[in-house]
Amino acid sequence: MKKTIALLMVALMAIALLAGCGGTQQPQEETPESVMTGLAVLNSVAKSADAATDADGLAQADSLIVAVTVDSEGVITDCVIDQAQSKVNFNTAGELVTPLDATFKTKNELGTEYGMNKASTIGKEWNEQAEAFAQYVIGKTVAEVAGIAVSEGYAADADLLASVTVHITDFMAGVEKAVANAAELGAAKGDMLSIATTTNISKSKNAAEAEDGLAQVYSTYVAMTQNAEGKITSCIFDGSQSNVNFDATGMITTDLSVAPRTKNELKEEYGMAKNSSIGKEWYEQAAGFAAYVTGKTVEEVSGIAISEGYAADADILASTTIHITDFIALVEKAAQ
Repeated sequence: MKKTIALLMVALMAIALLAGCGGTQQPQEETPESVMTGLAVLNSVAKSADAATDADGLAQADSLIVAVTVDSEGVITDCVIDQAQSKVNFNTAGELVTPLDATFKTKNELGTEYGMNKASTIGKEWNEQAEAFAQYVIGKTVAEVAGIAVSEGYAADADLLASVTVHITDFMAGVEKAVANAAELGAAKGDMLSIATTTNISKSKNAAEAEDGLAQVYSTYVAMTQNAEGKITSCIFDGSQSNVNFDATGMITTDLSVAPRTKNELKEEYGMAKNSSIGKEWYEQAAGFAAYVTGKTVEEVSGIAISEGYAADADILASTTIHITDFIALVEKAAQ
């Protein structure tokens, strides 16, 4: 009897001890769900036009920029859309009219300055409609986005038309391309997704008697994600040179039906590796710098040492020997 009571007491003490230990256990934090990050740029120079006696010529580069994050099931968890519409004028003498130091804003940066809302049937600006479409595709797969009903380029769905009355075919194509480009770069579900663009035309030039003029719209892009602590969790850079040539009479000599490809799309065709001191192409060097800034805050990126536009740090120079000033400016701009 005494032995039975003793065994019972030991059992009760063991249960109490286990209960006490269980009460002090801290719940384990869940690991955030990883997502892929993708960037796509759709370029066009199709709206460019020859110079005439009553109107300057126009080199117009339209670049639709789309960034997404996508989970392991292929569902879009975030989306951002913007467009750069850069215009360069030239006259019938083959001379540039637009100053080479001109600055260009994207449609999201222009906001109400773009002036669409006054002609919109729903009273919404381009940036508002682009954001509405971006929100609409969140939670969908790329197959569901491709299946959105369209009529002559416009949404055929009443719910979507309530917030988006602009053409959506390029939006759809941009989302599909961004998802196709998406890769595991360190982002997690819930991270803030943003994009930014810088554009200049500084390498443009007048036509000469034996040489065509050049309107070059040079844009650089970034898509990046940041976590709640402000650290960059993924980053993608890309760039494009949209070139429109014209002769000494202001007539365009470029085939406007050919869409300019980005540097990430051109890869080895861009031809930088043969002149690179580290034997790397532009897209490889851009990816190298993107990997370097991942895990850093924007303040830390702003503090990267630069010498005449190049990295001054040996670790960066091992993978990125091109100018990084635009890259740093883009990270700062995207964070805003």
